[in-house]
Amino acid sequence: MTTEAEAEILTRTGPGSAMGELMRQYWIPAAASGELVADGDSVRLMLLSEKLVAFRDSSGRVGVMDHRCPHRCASLFFGRNEEDGIRCVYHGWKFDVEGNCMDMANVPPAQDFKHKVKAKAYAARERAGVVWVFMGDQSNIPALPDIEATLTPDAEVNAVFIQRECSYLQSFEGSIDTSHAGFLHSDLAGRLNFDTASPDKRGDFIRQPEYEITETKCGTAYGAYHPTEDGGNYWRVAHFLFPFWTLSPTGPIDGHVAARAWVPMDDTHNMSVYFGVTRKRKAGTNRLAGGVANFTDFEPNTTDWFGRWRSAANAGNDYRIDRAKQRTESYSGIEGLILQDTMVTESMGGIADLPFEHLAPSDQMIAVTRRRMLQAADALAKSGARPPAADTPEDFFIARSGYFVAPRDANWLDAYCQRLNEARPERQIAFG
Repeated sequence: MTTEAEAEILTRTGPGSAMGELMRQYWIPAAASGELVADGDSVRLMLLSEKLVAFRDSSGRVGVMDHRCPHRCASLFFGRNEEDGIRCVYHGWKFDVEGNCMDMANVPPAQDFKHKVKAKAYAARERAGVVWVFMGDQSNIPALPDIEATLTPDAEVNAVFIQRECSYLQSFEGSIDTSHAGFLHSDLAGRLNFDTASPDKRGDFIRQPEYEITETKCGTAYGAYHPTEDGGNYWRVAHFLFPFWTLSPTGPIDGHVAARAWVPMDDTHNMSVYFGVTRKRKAGTNRLAGGVANFTDFEPNTTDWFGRWRSAANAGNDYRIDRAKQRTESYSGIEGLILQDTMVTESMGGIADLPFEHLAPSDQMIAVTRRRMLQAADALAKSGARPPAADTPEDFFIARSGYFVAPRDANWLDAYCQRLNEARPERQIAFG
C-alpha cells in the first residue's frame, strides 16, 4: 500500500518538492518546435508548476524563462520579441535567450546596471521537432537523453502533444499497466469479450497476465508472457524511464520505435508528448507507430497557461460516451485508445487517492516503479545522490518496447537483448 506520505512525494512536482527536484535533473520535452516562430508571438508554458514564457528570437534560437520581468514582475508574455531578444513593454528592459539583460531603456546610461541583472532562464534545445528544457543546475547541463524514438531524423518522427487534467503519475501508470488493455481497449481489435472471467490470450489483450519485472539503469521494465502453441513464449516488453517516460508494447520489437513523456504541468495537469517513428510510412501522414491513428480532435489552442492541446472530448461532455454501443459493441463506449485512457485516468480526480487503492499482483510494475521513484527522490534530497541516468544519457538507449516470441526456456532479458541487437546491429546493448 502507498502511504499518505509516499503519495505526497510521488504526486507533488513543484519547486522545492522532492519529486520536482528529481525531475529537474532531466531534460523535459515542453513544446512543439512549430509553436515558436522567429520574432513571433511568445508562448506561455507551465512546467513543474512554474509559469514560463517561450519565444524564438530573430536568429532562430529558443528562449525559455520565468515569465516575470526581473524589474517589476510584469509578464514577459506581453513583451516585444524583436532584434534577438524579448523586451518588457512596462519599462523597456530587454533580455536575450540566456536571460542576459541587453537594455535598460528607462535608466540613464550613467546609471545603467544591466550587467548585474539576469532573467531566470533555462537551457533550451531542439530535437525531433520538439523544444526541450532543462530546469536544473544551469552550470551543469547534461546531454539530451538517448531515447531511441527521439534520435530519429525529424522527417521520420511525429511528435504529438495531448494535455490531460490529472496528475502525471496516474497518466503514466496507465501506460505500464499491462492487464487493462484486455478490458478497456478490447473492442479496438475486434476482440470484444464481455466474459471477464475468461482471459483473452491473443496479441496485446492478455487479461490475466503473468510477467517478470526488472530494474534497469534508467528505470524499470516488465516482460508479460503467455505460452504459444508451438512451445515458445509470447513476450510483451515495456519500460518506465526516469523521470516520467513510458514505452508501451504496441508493435513488434524489431520495428516498433516509440516513447511517451508524461510531463507535469502542475500537480493536476500533465502534457503527454508522444514520439512515434514513421519509418516505412510517408512522412507527415500523421499516424502513430504501431498503427494507432493519431489523435487530432482538439479544442482550439488559446494563450492560457493550460490552453494548449486539449481534447475536444472531455469530462464536460462525458468523453462522448455512447451507452448504446457500450451494451453491445464497445467495452467502454468511448471511441479510441487515447480517449479511453484519458477518461479513466481523469476519472480518478486531479490527484488520485493512492492510499485508497488495493493493488493486485497484476500491478507489480506499478508498485516496483513507485518504489524506485521514491528511493531516487529520497536519495537526491538527503545526500545529493544523482538519480538514475541523469548523468549518463546513453543508458536510455537500452529501452525499446514491443513483442516477440522466444523459446520457452530462454531468459526473457537475454531474448529481449538478442532481438533488439538484431534489429539495430550498429549499437549493441546488454543488461547487467
